[in-house]
Amino acid sequence: VKLPDGRETEREIVEHPGAVVILALTDDGKLVMIRQFREPVNEVLWELPAGTVEEGEDLVRCAKRELEEETGYYPRKIKKLLSFFSTPGFCNERLTLFLAEDLEERSKNEDADEFIQVKNLKISEVLKMIKGNVIKDAKTIIGILYLVSSIEYTVYSEERRS
Repeated sequence: VKLPDGRETEREIVEHPGAVVILALTDDGKLVMIRQFREPVNEVLWELPAGTVEEGEDLVRCAKRELEEETGYYPRKIKKLLSFFSTPGFCNERLTLFLAEDLEERSKNEDADEFIQVKNLKISEVLKMIKGNVIKDAKTIIGILYLVSSIEYTVYSEERRS
């Protein structure tokens, strides 16, 4: 790798095709969350539904596919929110965050190596889980904090519903 000052050094870089992360909101304003075991950290983690983009696959199509595979929900409405790098120090993975709404319940079709539990949680509960270090997954924390800091969240604000 050639550094900005012209020197050269050796670095290991992981090439990644990219992935999608989905903020799926139910009609009653709950966030669709999943729990799954992650071997590299040897823990069951709370996460937003997400998955790797297949070769030549459109990002919107990928987000719809991953949401349905992991949760059984199919979004009739989906919107791209932002893209970010997961670990730019050694990997080129770009994650694209989507907001999925108007969810249709279908059957879950997870991959053979996935063991996923699905739970719909109030946004206030999810924020407490972040603050209490129950949610430890970076893409999930980024997505949820983006949601609550954005205009999209005002529609689902539990305080405004009271």
